[in-house]
Parts: sequence; C-alpha cells; structure tokens
Amino acid sequence: MTETKSTVPVRVIEETSAYWRIVFDYPPFNIVDATIFEELQELLARMNASPSLRVVVFESANPEFYLAHFDLTGKIGNIMTAVGASGLPILMDTFVRLTKSPVVSIARIRGCVRGVSSEFVLACDMRFASRENTRLGQPDVGVGLHPGGGGTERLPHLVGRGRALEIVLGANDFDGNTAERYGYVNRALPDAELDGFVDALARRIASFDRRAIAAAKNLVNHVSLPSADRLLAAITSFETALTWSETQQRIQALLKLGLQREADFEHQWPARLGTLLET
Repeated sequence: MTETKSTVPVRVIEETSAYWRIVFDYPPFNIVDATIFEELQELLARMNASPSLRVVVFESANPEFYLAHFDLTGKIGNIMTAVGASGLPILMDTFVRLTKSPVVSIARIRGCVRGVSSEFVLACDMRFASRENTRLGQPDVGVGLHPGGGGTERLPHLVGRGRALEIVLGANDFDGNTAERYGYVNRALPDAELDGFVDALARRIASFDRRAIAAAKNLVNHVSLPSADRLLAAITSFETALTWSETQQRIQALLKLGLQREADFEHQWPARLGTLLET
C-alpha cells in the first residue's frame, strides 16, 4: 500500500495498483470549493491514465463531515464558468467525467453530505452509507437556490419523481436507513460493518478484467445518464439563482448563525431553513 500527497485536501492511498482509496481531508468541515475541484480534476486525469486501476473508493478522514456542502463565502473560483474537457463548466465536468470514467467509483459515506456534496456522491457509481452516521440531502431550495450539479437530473432516475421532489423541495436531511429505502444510496450498513463491506466489494471488482468492467459500466451509462444539455441548463440556472436578493439574504443569515465556522451549526443547519429569515 502506498500513500501520496499526505498534506493535501484529497489524498490517494494505493491499496493495490487496481484499487485506490481517495480520502477527503480538508479541515474543518471538508467544504467544497475551488481547491477541491482542482484536486478532483487532477485525480481524474491520474485515474484515467492508469493502465491497471479498476476501482476507487471515496471516503473522509473526518467521520462527521464527508463533504459538507458548497462554499457559500465565495471561494469557488471559475468552476461554474471555465469549461472542462467534456465541454461543460468545471463543476459539472468533474461529475460527468467521474461517471463516464472506465474506473468504478464508490462513495463510502459517513457524516454530513449536502448540496453539491450530495451531487458528488450521486455522480459516483455506487453509494454505501453508515446507518448511524449519515446526514444526506439537497437543502439548496431552503437557501434560495436549487441543485445545480446534477441532483435534479440524477435523483428522479434513482428514487422516482415524488421522492426526488421531497428531497429537493423539503430541503432537509435524510438518515442512512431512509436514504437506502428511497434508493438514494445502494445500502446503509451498521457503521462497524461499513468499511469491511466496501473494502471487500472494491477488492472483488478490482480482481476482474478492466475491459469487461469498463464495457459494462459504459452500457449502463447509455441508459441512465442525463444529457449534457440538461446538466448545462441546471448549472446555468443555479448561477443565476446565486444573484437573487433573497438568496443572498439567506446565505448571509446562515453565515451569521455559524455556517462554515461552528461545528454544532454545521451539523444541524438544514433544520433551521424554514425559519431562517425570521431570526
């Protein structure tokens, strides 16, 4: 096993040449900003250039925050305007290229996963969550926004229209058991069993022929992925929503209450969205 770049937000641990673990380690809360996307773009290039890699598992060094949410203080650089290799803005390009990569991606989820972070795990091929320690959701509408990284395009296919609207418009957290029942994640497992289950699955997949894995994944992609036009429309609309006055009021209210600063508030802030502008 080899580990590289131990001081950066996205660490690569090569369990074998065919199986890598990718660890998010960006204190204090693994907030998703331009730095995270730069690291993911670099990682995708490295993944796709590897002749032997078959599967990666994304996890967090912080059991309370897998990837918390989009950076609402403005540290997002040009990820919504600059174009990536797919022809889509970098935010969406990262997710599309992850899904279309010949390498299998598995999200091993513990902690809070909200907004664009939920959209990241939706872009992964499989999602496995801690039954006791998962808070998964799309709270964007409660912030005056809407999902802009593929959530509204991917969720209906996974959970159905009604449940997708419950997730998006309810703008609240879902625990591991509910996420499993809805189809938001593949399975929710007892926390003590999560690591062993995902590791065994990853090693099993890593033992198979790379061409067969890539061909099977590509065929599933053909019948399950949203079109580039729909994804581009979502991120364009999201960028517009960021300029709305009430959206900015909601963002400033959240930051004032402790978002991105206080751990207690980071854990429970979606529950406050219904009365946010009354505080």
